[in-house]
Amino acid sequence: MLDMKFVRENPDIVKENIKKKFQDYKLPLVNEVLMEDKELRQTQQHADDLRANRKKISKEIGKLMGQGKKEEAEEIKQQMAEIAHELTALEEKEIKLRESVTEKMMQIPNIIDDSVPIGKDDSENVELERFGEPVVPDFEIPYHTEIMERLSGIDLDAARRVAGNGFYYLMGDIARLHSAILNYARDFMIDKKGFTYVIPPYMIRSSVVDGVMSFAEMEGMMYKIEGEDLYLIGTSEHSMIGKFKDTILEEKDLPYTYTSYSPCFRKEKGAHGIEERGVYRIHQFEKQEMIVVCKPEESMEWFKKLYMNTVEFFRTLDIPVRTLECCSGDLADLKCKSVDVEAWSPRQKKYFEVGSCSNLTDAQARRLKIRVKGENGEKYFAHTLNNTCV
Repeated sequence: MLDMKFVRENPDIVKENIKKKFQDYKLPLVNEVLMEDKELRQTQQHADDLRANRKKISKEIGKLMGQGKKEEAEEIKQQMAEIAHELTALEEKEIKLRESVTEKMMQIPNIIDDSVPIGKDDSENVELERFGEPVVPDFEIPYHTEIMERLSGIDLDAARRVAGNGFYYLMGDIARLHSAILNYARDFMIDKKGFTYVIPPYMIRSSVVDGVMSFAEMEGMMYKIEGEDLYLIGTSEHSMIGKFKDTILEEKDLPYTYTSYSPCFRKEKGAHGIEERGVYRIHQFEKQEMIVVCKPEESMEWFKKLYMNTVEFFRTLDIPVRTLECCSGDLADLKCKSVDVEAWSPRQKKYFEVGSCSNLTDAQARRLKIRVKGENGEKYFAHTLNNTCV
């Protein structure tokens, strides 16, 4: 969410940013927010004036009562009742306006970095760099689930009977390999990168969901727990950033660098195609994540470090990868800049996404009220970043 003061002072920049993201349908939101914000401030000022007047009248009543002028005091008390009635109406109006402004502000996208390429969707993402040489063997490569089945390592049929499509049973050495990769990723991030290992909650409240992602993302990803104010996490980033909700951090303690393990639960609405068969684009999987909370001036430096961590991890497994700069139209609303890491698939003869690194600047911190207390005592919003290790 943007700073309201920034929107007031730079409406044209905000509108141009919306256009760069090809979300022209959101352009009216800017004028609506400015109009309602102005009305909200006028309402607040009127209410403050009435409160000051009420305080003044209250002193007058006390003075008159002390002088024995009860009739005059009773007449003034009537003014107090009228003020109280007007204040109640103003306070109700203030609440409605604030809710409306917040709702609209949460739909206006974060300002993208100047370096982000302009494009409508992921087809216009820009390749940055390749690491390792893509190779296609001179023999036919079986599909991954065929290999797993030959090793008695997966049971998709039983999973469909138990939970439906998009789930699996991993068994035997395949299950052990699955755990080994996660353990390796955990130790890679701890021992080689100095991150702190965390196992977070796998469910979060709606107030955290609203803080870490846009409504559109939430609808397409999150599973709601019926009858509870709880959602299953789609990635541990959700609960890890939520860890700092409503906190004031000491600047000397920054940056916080965490690597978190969790199962992830996703609806995967609209997923289709050959890459979604088997154990890709499934509703439940496990992930080793990276989270950084830092000072604003350090976030771009951390951004590159994070996506290069994923590159380095895959190269230790001798898997060719490339990095892609996400274009403006492919960025989720809270992201300022994003780079995907894609791994080479010799069977598919193409790269596919294995990690997505995002700098959200202060968008999440502003929603979740994650502030930093500087050495001079001034408070500012932290910057948050996340990336997949594996």
